[in-house]
Amino acid sequence: MTPTAVELSTLGHRIRHRRLAHGYTLDELGAIVGVAGSQLSLIENGKREPKLSLLQAVAVATGTTVTDLLSPEPPNRRAALELELARAQSSTAFRRLGIAPIKAGKTMTDDTIESVLGLHRELQRREREAIATPEEARRANTEQRLRMRAQRNYLPEIEKLAEKQLKAAGHVSGALKHRTVGIMAEQLGFELLYVGDLPHSARSVTDLENGRIYLPPASIPGGHGLRSMALQAMAHRLLGHQPPTDYAEFLWQRLEINYFAACCLMPETASIAFLDQAKKGRNLAVEDFRDAFGVTHEAAAMRLTNLLTEHFDIPLHFLRVDGSGAINRVYENDGLPLPEDVTGAVEGQIACRRFLARSAFEEHNRTTEHYQYTDTPAGTFWCSTQTGTTSDGEFSVTVGVPFDDARWFRGRETPKRAVSLCPDESCCRRPPADVTARWEGKAWPSARVHQQMFSPLPRGAFPGVDDGEVYAFLERHAAE
Repeated sequence: MTPTAVELSTLGHRIRHRRLAHGYTLDELGAIVGVAGSQLSLIENGKREPKLSLLQAVAVATGTTVTDLLSPEPPNRRAALELELARAQSSTAFRRLGIAPIKAGKTMTDDTIESVLGLHRELQRREREAIATPEEARRANTEQRLRMRAQRNYLPEIEKLAEKQLKAAGHVSGALKHRTVGIMAEQLGFELLYVGDLPHSARSVTDLENGRIYLPPASIPGGHGLRSMALQAMAHRLLGHQPPTDYAEFLWQRLEINYFAACCLMPETASIAFLDQAKKGRNLAVEDFRDAFGVTHEAAAMRLTNLLTEHFDIPLHFLRVDGSGAINRVYENDGLPLPEDVTGAVEGQIACRRFLARSAFEEHNRTTEHYQYTDTPAGTFWCSTQTGTTSDGEFSVTVGVPFDDARWFRGRETPKRAVSLCPDESCCRRPPADVTARWEGKAWPSARVHQQMFSPLPRGAFPGVDDGEVYAFLERHAAE
């Protein structure tokens, strides 16, 4: 793997630190290890990657080891400041200013560098604040949705990483146990702790200094979700995440940790074997997939979007719709007509009233999946929908496929059929002419305003998290 610029700069600083500690000039050390002093200068400044043989020679000459030279830690405070300055001056926000970067020469004091870094941090803070707008968030979310559609909603590297971690923890088959998740955490150097005073703005808190992952109490309703929370916290470390620099990066990190958790709870190899058997029997069903791995209906439905197209060449759509008809979460690669705003965003838009994702709320039996064929301007689609309730209200989870692919699914014999003309407003938005004539000008509905319209979007080093609350929490528990 090719070293990053930061890694080369850190290596250069560590070599310089060892050279100066032994009182060598560049030319003197170069003569000992057999290269010109100018070549060593390029290496110390992070502009050239040294060969392993040269690193070994430098380590011997300066009384250290190659492992010590390759450590990612800066050798001293001055080096740490210079490295942070280099990173800050390579940021997009700084480059857009068109200002030439400064070089931290020998005559520049540490206090001066600290002051410059303070200005950079304020610049980054203002940059984050400036982009934290609803429009920017919707655009970033839309770009991510289109990106994942192009990739079939499939991330092979994370699939492999999850299988590797599961194997190392001794997981063989069946539902992933809480104990196995704990072993996975221990192998990363973390202990899982369940506490009752977790900050309201955080799902979990990872104490990197003391190797602890704090989670809500294990006795909370639906406690099986704690496996997912713990796996997501571990994923941040396994995937090398850093504090996001913009909203798009924040969303991508959230997608990656959710994807990793799903891969662990429903491993690719075992999931494909299960789905292949079900497909051969023309008996694919979200509820069977859910029960086989002990996860929620929504998690199983969303996992199908990762696997069905990639491994079985079945295009599909997934919808999570709340009781008001608003689409909370979506994925589609089968051409299902969906409402969009001017930015291309689907989340927050109202689903067609003819879709089963909405009409299922009218069903009396909420314990099983419901099935429907829907004729649309883009063709006929079959779908299965399951409804549920949370503290936030009702919701439905839908998985659907084009008509020809319904033959692989349980529920394909359903006689229920609907016709949707959306996005044509005559479908379910515009009332019939006689009803309009009866009530136009004689009614005044008061709209329900969603609180999120007035809430600022996540921003700061950890978007959506109250840093003061989190750090106060860590102070309390660090003393225990």
